[in-house]
Amino acid sequence: MELDLLLAAGPLAVALWLRPWRLVGPAGPPWIWLAWCALMPLLWGTDRYVGMSVVQPLSGAVMLLMMTGWPLAMLALVPVTLLTWAMAGLDAAEALHRLVWLGQMPATIALLLGAAVRRWLPNQLFVYILGRGFAATALSCVLSGALSMALHGATPGLDPDEQMIGRWLAAWGDAFLVGMLVAIFVAFRPHWLATYSDRLYLGPPPDEPPPR
Repeated sequence: MELDLLLAAGPLAVALWLRPWRLVGPAGPPWIWLAWCALMPLLWGTDRYVGMSVVQPLSGAVMLLMMTGWPLAMLALVPVTLLTWAMAGLDAAEALHRLVWLGQMPATIALLLGAAVRRWLPNQLFVYILGRGFAATALSCVLSGALSMALHGATPGLDPDEQMIGRWLAAWGDAFLVGMLVAIFVAFRPHWLATYSDRLYLGPPPDEPPPR
């Protein structure tokens, strides 16, 4: 628990220092951000709700990152953790573990992968959707799950290989979900995605024709 506490404190301290709430307009955050935060406790506690430890929970943190940006996502993960703690009947150590390894770590790895995509790949729409929405989600969830198992071991009663396969499958479930939602949002509600810009991925608008 001490390691998870240290890992959780760093991103939260940085997020508080950045004060990302200043970027939220007077009308408050879009309702879809709040709806996604309300859904995430259901994703995080899947194994407890169905009573099968072999079922690996989904993360949803990368979608939160895509919508809100990294600093706000780190802060929003705290109430998500508290709701999961209460709804899934977790103890404090397990709730903290899920904050770090289902929330902070996948989102942070996805942030780094997204920066690499922007640095080394062309700024095109399909690159944003497939690169950041799909591939970065899958890789970040797989890497986070593997790192968690390397540091903490497998869940008691589960074979490590069996659990890693479960996390691999859950990561692809996350990736398909995030990739699909990102594609829909880009098409119909791009302002819901803090990490997306029409000017960056579609280019500047054409000049208006001169008046006659």
